[in-house]
Amino acid sequence: MASPEVVISSCGSQEEENRYTFNQHASPSEQLLLEDQMRRKLKFFFMNPCEKFWARGRKPWKLAIQILKIATVTVQYLQLRNVSVGNHAYENKGTKQSALAICQHFYKRGNICPGNDTFDIDPEIETECFFVEPDEAFYGGTPEENKLNLTLDFHRLLTVELQFKLKAINLQTVRHQELPDCYDFTLTITFDNKAHSGRIKISLDNDISIRECKDWHVSGSIQKNTHYMMIFDAFVILTCLSSLVLCVRSVVRGLQLQQEFVSFFLLHYKKEVSISDQMEFVNGWYIMIIISDILTIVGSILKMEIQAKSLTSYDVCSILLGTSTMLVWLGVIRYLGFFEKYNLLILTLQAALPNVIRFCCCAAMIYLGYCFCGWIVLGPYHDKFRSLNRVSECLFSLINGDDMFATFAKMQEKSYLVWLFSRLYLYSFISLFIYMILSLFIALITDTYETIKHYQQDGFPETELRTFISECKDLPNSGKYRLEDDPPVSLFCCCKK
Repeated sequence: MASPEVVISSCGSQEEENRYTFNQHASPSEQLLLEDQMRRKLKFFFMNPCEKFWARGRKPWKLAIQILKIATVTVQYLQLRNVSVGNHAYENKGTKQSALAICQHFYKRGNICPGNDTFDIDPEIETECFFVEPDEAFYGGTPEENKLNLTLDFHRLLTVELQFKLKAINLQTVRHQELPDCYDFTLTITFDNKAHSGRIKISLDNDISIRECKDWHVSGSIQKNTHYMMIFDAFVILTCLSSLVLCVRSVVRGLQLQQEFVSFFLLHYKKEVSISDQMEFVNGWYIMIIISDILTIVGSILKMEIQAKSLTSYDVCSILLGTSTMLVWLGVIRYLGFFEKYNLLILTLQAALPNVIRFCCCAAMIYLGYCFCGWIVLGPYHDKFRSLNRVSECLFSLINGDDMFATFAKMQEKSYLVWLFSRLYLYSFISLFIYMILSLFIALITDTYETIKHYQQDGFPETELRTFISECKDLPNSGKYRLEDDPPVSLFCCCKK
């Protein structure tokens, strides 16, 4: 006698979960029916968007939204341009312009005699400042008449700071149909003598703030175009919210189905589901898309505030939108992975990732050991080893074959012992990482790649989950997956495979 057709309701409803509450006293026919229902439900869950469309007529909304996000998020990031300003003037305070501040910081008392190996220092720090008006002459006669007479005692001197303020108007935005911005620049030039080594380090710090211009008038339709850009940003936010809701719903449904399958396997087969099989229900692509949507929404809100002249967080906004744009493009790889000829990269990365992480953890211990050793020993004799960050950058460049000769040549020969140690240090590091560790890393990826190609030809090893699902032979277009409220299948959505 033919088995009755199984009607499967939505996996998100409470009635559906109650239907799959198994008990140990079910008859053999009921157990077979429940197994068939679970297999079809699992098989539908792991179908690609086109197969789900043919199975139940479900439109691939997430795919359509991801394609739309690629265009909108990329265009939105391109609108966040770099700003360079060319019209500058000193800040006006009433009828006068802001003054240039010259401040020196020095020890309260200091008497140093290197020839006698004696010194007398009071470590208390004092500050002395002078203010120079923009129109004021720097020299007013004799040193006694000169109000800007500044004496520097390098034995006591710590730093000298020159600080002044400039204002500017960015007119470049007018060409892009945006209202111009008014900028305030606070510039600080620092002469650092804290090391007292005879070499003074000079640095420039520029603090920028953006303000809405006080009195402006621009003819044309700039205000209207600004509103259009705000509407476009709002559309991007709504698109990402839709994507966020759909992906969160899919993740929640996957976790619900995971618990349901674990309960089924435990009650029906008296077996625990392995961790690897349970992780099959957690879609990492959806989690990445969720992160991308959150970054895009926050970045779009900041961009709207910047366009409204309420915020000036260009760096934060560009980081959020740039990262979200990258993740949006990476998310499309998921849909290419549904095709056998395009998913080789994805499968290789997924299979090699655990071994790569373990390998990198071991290699990182050796790398950090060399970093600390180079920083401690070679730091006083080589510019590239003065800080731990610079040591790491230098060694990473050496691994990739960059700047090798300059690293060897710039080593000072003041100490023959340290110079000899530097040669042993650099030769051993280059030989170890390029000829051994890097080669093993490439071999690890290559071996995984060959294994995946072999699996594609001869078949992938079946897990308990995949073996259980494979017993369901119903095709997506067989009609056995459809529900009563499913829409009719349209030929304009997906092509039949």
